[in-house]
Amino acid sequence: MNLLDSITISATGLSAERIRLNIASMNLANANVTRTVDGGPYRAKSVIFASERYKPQSDGPGNSQGGDFDQQLEKAVETVKVAGIVDDPDPFIKVYDPGHPDADADGMVSYPNVNTMEQMVDVMNASRAYEANATVLETAKSMAMKAIDIAR
Repeated sequence: MNLLDSITISATGLSAERIRLNIASMNLANANVTRTVDGGPYRAKSVIFASERYKPQSDGPGNSQGGDFDQQLEKAVETVKVAGIVDDPDPFIKVYDPGHPDADADGMVSYPNVNTMEQMVDVMNASRAYEANATVLETAKSMAMKAIDIAR
């Protein structure tokens, strides 16, 4: 595995965490929307991650020539991908507010099933994972620059 492979693996993590952060932000922004274009309140969404075995693009410079350790490492390395974005099946939150324009016959208003605490935890986790992947990229860049300095 070469330096470019580690950059590619970190980039998949950055991409997945960016999507997770966007979905959590969208959920928070719509936490009080009682009427959507489709009708009814906004339904919270969740991101489903899946692992995927990493397949190096080529056996270019920096890759060893089939060593046993490299073969074992290649079998163990996985990347992350977004398998899907799904609606949260939790029920809507019912609040008694007969004066609200979206109230039903009993005066109940259905609010989105967005749990703001869960969404904030998702935002924090996504930003920390994003930061970790960005650190890996910065370290790989630093290693490449040091290798270039050594080669001079």
